[in-house]
Amino acid sequence: MSHDQGHIMSTSEKLVRMANQIAAFFHSKPREEGIAGVAEHINKFWEPRMRRQLFEMLDSGGEGFNELVVAASARIRRPAAPERGGFGADAGDVVPGGKGARAGESNAGIAASQK
Repeated sequence: MSHDQGHIMSTSEKLVRMANQIAAFFHSKPREEGIAGVAEHINKFWEPRMRRQLFEMLDSGGEGFNELVVAASARIRRPAAPERGGFGADAGDVVPGGKGARAGESNAGIAASQK
């Protein structure tokens, strides 16, 4: 495979390329079988982060994707939005068993233990 030395492929471009390669393989199959094959392959072998990026790109127009990928997207499992973890005031809302007032912890116990 030759590479254009002046162009480094972005993650998005790689994802489009990989999805389109899958579609190219299934293009010779009957349409329904091709759609099912693309969806099954992506569901089996793509991690949630990759599928999440796929849907972000499809939701914003799907530029560059083979039409078989677009058609298969209805059968691809859409991952849940990633949980945002954190340290600070909102950590108790996000992390199970988090610390702080939002998790039901009192500052009084902390102050008493420091005496």
